[in-house]
Amino acid sequence: MKTRMKKWMRYGILMVCVFLFPSLAGCQLGNTQVLVSSGLSEQEIFKMKDEICTLSEARVILTNYQNMYATMYEIDLWKHKFENNDLETYVKDLTISRLAQIMAMNFLAEEKGISLSKSEEEKIKEAAEEYYESLNEAEKEYMHVKQGDIETLYYRYGLANKLYTHLTQGVNDEVSDDEARIMEAQQIFVSDKDRAAKVEEQLKNGADFLSVANVYNEASEIECTFGRNDVAPEVEKAAFSLENEEVSGKIETEKGYYFLKCINHYDQAKTDDHKSVILEERRKEAVDDVYSDFLKTLSSEFNEKAWKKVEVKIEKDVKTDSFFKVYEKYCDW
Repeated sequence: MKTRMKKWMRYGILMVCVFLFPSLAGCQLGNTQVLVSSGLSEQEIFKMKDEICTLSEARVILTNYQNMYATMYEIDLWKHKFENNDLETYVKDLTISRLAQIMAMNFLAEEKGISLSKSEEEKIKEAAEEYYESLNEAEKEYMHVKQGDIETLYYRYGLANKLYTHLTQGVNDEVSDDEARIMEAQQIFVSDKDRAAKVEEQLKNGADFLSVANVYNEASEIECTFGRNDVAPEVEKAAFSLENEEVSGKIETEKGYYFLKCINHYDQAKTDDHKSVILEERRKEAVDDVYSDFLKTLSSEFNEKAWKKVEVKIEKDVKTDSFFKVYEKYCDW
């Protein structure tokens, strides 16, 4: 659980708290009013209740995200478009949403009487000192950061971590092989009844499945990998009864007709990975049940003007990307 919480902190596996995105500023979601603030200074990016997120704190997370994306997959992602928008906008939005989420979770932790112990606070200070000392002068100047800013960020992350553990402690960690089972297959999908009849006849006469698929398949891919609940119930029932190299009969669904050839009825590695996904979904649901309702009680102010001025600059001496790794080294609760 702790390991996966750390992955959430770094990559945002949990729901993104989008109510502070610049594109949503000034609107109302449920009972949560989001205001574009003129009362915040140039060094204050957003305010939630009585807590402020400073520009320096936001720059720390932004800089680490930008450098993590710069080295991801060993390609320069900054030269590409990302999710229908440029990568700079995406990373800036991700930074604000993550910081807002953490702060909201801190308020929820306070409401539930959850706090960090003295020893945990000491670990936070040790982590902040190590990370700050790892920065060169160019990085400190780029982020306009002091060690106290790092301590504040680590404290908030640590408290959110503790809340996450509290909210997910009752989640069932047992996932059966059958529930998580992933299989690989080849498919033929046709929407027309007459075409389905032709496919069925050719397969019954021993035609090569892949050859028939290349002629008739209307789906975007022939090769497919899926688990339970990933496909229509009729397809799932037929697919998971097949053995390797076995071909199904015609499977009728609301959208059309499927034929399947089982390539691997049980992919062990992908099934094991899928268990982690199922567990994370369970934990997310447990957190969302409480967190989503709590969000409706919070109002926020966002300094859109100040955040718009922030630019992501790729500088050769600004390479820091260890903020989350240092956090994980010290904060193991």
